[in-house]
Amino acid sequence: MMKFSSKLSHQLVLLIIVIFAIVFLMLSVILPQVVIPITEKNIYNYLREPLEFVRADIDKNLVTTEIAYLYQFGDTVAYSDNLHDIIKFDNVRDILPKFSGDYGKFTYRNKVYYYYVLHDDDITKISLTNDTYITQTKQDILNAIMPVVVITFLIIALALILWSSVLVRKIEKLKGKIDNIDDDNYNHAIEFQVDDEIRSLELAIEDMRISLKNQEEYRNQMYQNISHDFKTPLTVIKSYIEAYNDKIETADVVIPVISEQTDKLEFKVHSLLYLNKLDYLKETETVGHNLVDVKKIVEKAKEEFKFRRKDVEVVIQFDKNSKFYGTEGYWETIIDNLLANFVRYAESTIKITAKNNRLTLYNDGPNIDPDLLEGIFTPFRKGIKGEFGLGLSIVKKTCNLIGYDITIKNEKKGVSFHISKASK
Repeated sequence: MMKFSSKLSHQLVLLIIVIFAIVFLMLSVILPQVVIPITEKNIYNYLREPLEFVRADIDKNLVTTEIAYLYQFGDTVAYSDNLHDIIKFDNVRDILPKFSGDYGKFTYRNKVYYYYVLHDDDITKISLTNDTYITQTKQDILNAIMPVVVITFLIIALALILWSSVLVRKIEKLKGKIDNIDDDNYNHAIEFQVDDEIRSLELAIEDMRISLKNQEEYRNQMYQNISHDFKTPLTVIKSYIEAYNDKIETADVVIPVISEQTDKLEFKVHSLLYLNKLDYLKETETVGHNLVDVKKIVEKAKEEFKFRRKDVEVVIQFDKNSKFYGTEGYWETIIDNLLANFVRYAESTIKITAKNNRLTLYNDGPNIDPDLLEGIFTPFRKGIKGEFGLGLSIVKKTCNLIGYDITIKNEKKGVSFHISKASK
């Protein structure tokens, strides 16, 4: 499809011209056609009324320059002196057949005439006029309406031009804001006096600009945090390798440390890949919602984690009616990551309960700083004790993937995580 470039101001001028052409067409062509039937009705009344006063002969006082009269009684025809002025004829009997009805109009020698016939005893009285009245009436109407319409149209056109110029200036400001959306030195403040859709659009653009700026800042921070998180085990591995090469440490000391740091690094890489996988699945895959025995998964995780913190008691309480849906793999990911977090911070107790289809996981560790709660599920954001991680981000995205919400609450002592079905 062919496209053409045109400014809004040019489009508005073209629109005004089109509207003016339509209005002119309506006034000059259509309006007269509407007016003619009304005018013709008036002219027939105008022709009929004098006939009611005309008696046996033609009263000269009734004769006007616009109306001529004819009398017909038997074979005799008489007419007023101005008949030749109204209609040009050679013989009056040539036009008598034109009066075929009680009233009407006819065309004679390419001109239109109107008549009215009144039968009184044996006398037929006829009044006749040409279309001068109709033509003059149409002209008078146009002369009266056209200046008003033109002035009104010019005022409206001027108002539209002024409004469009203001609108164009607003759009140009928005365009400048969008073109420089990533330039912090650009003055993004726009003052609109009217709270309209343009103002709403400007606010939306400003929200988008701030969001993009925050995302860029977060992305840069995340890259730094990822680099720091991955650099630490690599630095430890490198330093121990150098110590081994310099004969400072033996293989018995170096190998376990390198193995431990390699495991940490491998875990971080797998976590990052899994987090990216969750983002992909969220966009491309519909997860099945099967009934899952979460209690069984929790008990299995308890057995796996009890050796990490033998000083921490894990209490499990499930009611019989609570049901949870998703897949075993996703629920294992949720429980494992939360317990991995809990065993680091719990003092003596971890409690996992299920009631009314709501899963609550509690540990009696320190409360979370309120400033950290808002972004605690964001990956690689600095969290508790200044640490970086992906565990809680994986938990949040996995819950969302299977249709659940997770919230955190600081208790008087400890922290509780609440998982429940997401509201639609």
